[in-house]
Amino acid sequence: MSKKIEKETINKIKKLSSVIDIQTNLNSSLDDGKNDNSINNNQKGKKQRKKNKNSKAKTFKTSEVACLIVITVIVGLTLGSLFTYKAIGNKGELVEDELQDFINDYNYIVNNYNGDIDKKELLDSALEGMLNALDKNSVFLDSEAAKNFNIYLDGGYKGIGIEIFNNNEGNITINAVFKNSPASKVGLKAGDVIIKAGSQDVKGMNISEFVKLFEKQKNKKIQLTYIRDGKEYKTSVVSSNIDLQSVKSKTFIQNDKKIGYLKVSIFASNTYEQFKKEFEKLKKENIEDLIIDLRDNSGGYLSTAENITSLFLSSSHPIYQIQKQNKTTKYYSKGKKDTKLKIAVIVNNSSASASEILASALMEQAEAIIIGETTYGKGTVQEMQDLTNGDKYKLTTKNWLTSKGVWIDKKGIEPTIKVSLSDQYKEDPKEKNDNQLQTALQELSK
Repeated sequence: MSKKIEKETINKIKKLSSVIDIQTNLNSSLDDGKNDNSINNNQKGKKQRKKNKNSKAKTFKTSEVACLIVITVIVGLTLGSLFTYKAIGNKGELVEDELQDFINDYNYIVNNYNGDIDKKELLDSALEGMLNALDKNSVFLDSEAAKNFNIYLDGGYKGIGIEIFNNNEGNITINAVFKNSPASKVGLKAGDVIIKAGSQDVKGMNISEFVKLFEKQKNKKIQLTYIRDGKEYKTSVVSSNIDLQSVKSKTFIQNDKKIGYLKVSIFASNTYEQFKKEFEKLKKENIEDLIIDLRDNSGGYLSTAENITSLFLSSSHPIYQIQKQNKTTKYYSKGKKDTKLKIAVIVNNSSASASEILASALMEQAEAIIIGETTYGKGTVQEMQDLTNGDKYKLTTKNWLTSKGVWIDKKGIEPTIKVSLSDQYKEDPKEKNDNQLQTALQELSK
């Protein structure tokens, strides 16, 4: 996912996790002039640091060495060259020769800065800076953003199943209650204003503080006091595993033809199972054609897109290709037979990554009609790396090509039928005003 889309994603997740809902695993989701004297002092400092280069450096703590090793690896990948190694510190840890200047500067800053220093923040900033020097999809995620991101891609979290926000008075207010969640079972509703959690008054409390109250209450019954229509109520609820729904389905009748519709919002780890379940339900209703709506779907797991595509194509069909270090490998469908359904895929400028893999494979291998706007154009694959302190970073490691070998990066997929979303729909978002959906229905009903 791109930084722009990821930022939008993280904002959605933070709102959702407001969903935080009392989410026990989330801490709250998808980057001057100097005078002559100062110049002389800087020069003296540089000379002093060079002088100290071969002297005994301050010993790093294990966590600091771990972070520096990560930095070492990334610098190695970035520079793409071989290095000579030499030992530093009392424990004889090995670092790259070209990294020694960084280590010397790090020691100098830590030992000489006139103020307090958060070493973790210093090293996080160094790692983030290196990733920022690469492509826009290689990004650093601090522990909070990483937890949000995990919720988003894992497709679930532990909580009571409510989406919350601070109302105009600054009070915790329920925006939505998830179906079949603990909150729905005890009768909580959208609009309820929570004023107490146990004996703790939560009036005016922000969302992060509210969530932290429940981190200590894992698997315990929590009493909530809330206001509804001016009256005070109390209820008790226990957190449980909440699955986030990323697939919705329905049927349309157009010109006496039954057309199935599947909306996919993200390619999370549980999206394939949800898609398969909803697709099977549509097939039992004897649909003749199918619309897959990927608008505003910024991507997710490559394997999820691959598994969904395999529901429509036999194993003789390639789905995508992976290009790494001048070697290209084709990846084929795992399906047993080709679909007989005529398929239309609706996309827009925010359909990216895994969405583009599914759309391109169905277009090139199943003759699907692509309707809407040119997609985002993300033709790279990122791998997630976990750091011991809970932070993560994503590093671009490969390019992906469509099944026919087209690299869509920064270009996107051009729709078969180009349709921009109407202003009427933006003002009044109803199905009848959704001209992209209506175009798909018209094309499939011919």
